[in-house]
Amino acid sequence: MRVVYLIVFALLVVSCKNEKKATETKSVERVIANDPLIYKEEVHFKSIKQITFGGDNAEAYWSFDDKQLVFQSNYKQWGVNCDQMFLMNADETFKDKMPPMISTGKGRTTCAYFLPDNKHIIYASTHLVDENCPEVPLRKNGKYIWPVYDSFDIFVADLEGNIVKQLTNEKGYDAEPTVSPKGDKIVFTSTRSGDLELYTMNIDGSDVKQITNELGYDGGAFFSPDGTKIIFRSSRPKTQEEIKAYKDLLAEGLVEPTEMELYICNADGSDLRQLTDLGNANWSPFFHPSGKKILFSSNFEAERGFPFNLYMIDLDGKNLERVTHGETFDAFPVFSNDGKKLIFSSNRNNGGGRDTNLFIAEWQD
Repeated sequence: MRVVYLIVFALLVVSCKNEKKATETKSVERVIANDPLIYKEEVHFKSIKQITFGGDNAEAYWSFDDKQLVFQSNYKQWGVNCDQMFLMNADETFKDKMPPMISTGKGRTTCAYFLPDNKHIIYASTHLVDENCPEVPLRKNGKYIWPVYDSFDIFVADLEGNIVKQLTNEKGYDAEPTVSPKGDKIVFTSTRSGDLELYTMNIDGSDVKQITNELGYDGGAFFSPDGTKIIFRSSRPKTQEEIKAYKDLLAEGLVEPTEMELYICNADGSDLRQLTDLGNANWSPFFHPSGKKILFSSNFEAERGFPFNLYMIDLDGKNLERVTHGETFDAFPVFSNDGKKLIFSSNRNNGGGRDTNLFIAEWQD
């Protein structure tokens, strides 16, 4: 599950486990008067535009032709009580208007992604089990947690909001689907094996294959630009105490996402290896257009669990580079298919509140 308001809450409660790498958060200067949303050190952003202006907005994904995006929001002024899916044109902003909602408005939704025809999306929803928003536990035994709703299934919908197909119907959690740039495969997370593992399937839902099989939460997966590799986040418990804590939480439909590293493998699950070893939470990875680097969000430099900033790293784990320099939260970076733009979620320019908005930046290497 990749739900932004839960991560924002975590900014206050995540415990740093990597003090040697922690650095003090410093006040940063704005770059130039005519582009006040870019911090001085953010050299990869040629320009930036704010898209949303309230609520928690996240996981925005481009259509294959880069003309539209789909994203999730819980903005109450748009008439929703928990995350639903919204559609936007690539040049739109929503300061004084509301985008069209293209989920049912029932249950909770997460992780929408365009299909290759640019006329349909996939997303996960709980609406078949309950049309109301499910409860959201945030802490258990003093620890920050994510719910893993076993009522999530993956659906195909058109851009008018009509569900045209259900892709999963196994018992348990099926969510976090993303589509290969080749347009042939979907990768998603499921508990159908008893653990949170990654699976792939064809675009029509056929030929489901499990591609990870180690204990821990494997999720938030994305294909490389050529469709040959998959990058994902994972919390892999090692000690007996960690294993017991993980299994006990999962039995209650919960996970603790405060310690995660990035892993990479071939699209069939082979050649799996750990990419980062930074400590704290490293997540929301996405391939650079070159296919040779990964952009991701992390709080590994934080002393008190925040800020989260964007970083870039080579596929061999070398040349780690900090991309954003905020003092709160930057995450969910997604490149357009042509590689020219990056959309991401951020707490910047929110007046000191907790709203998380979408921003589109012109990218420069």
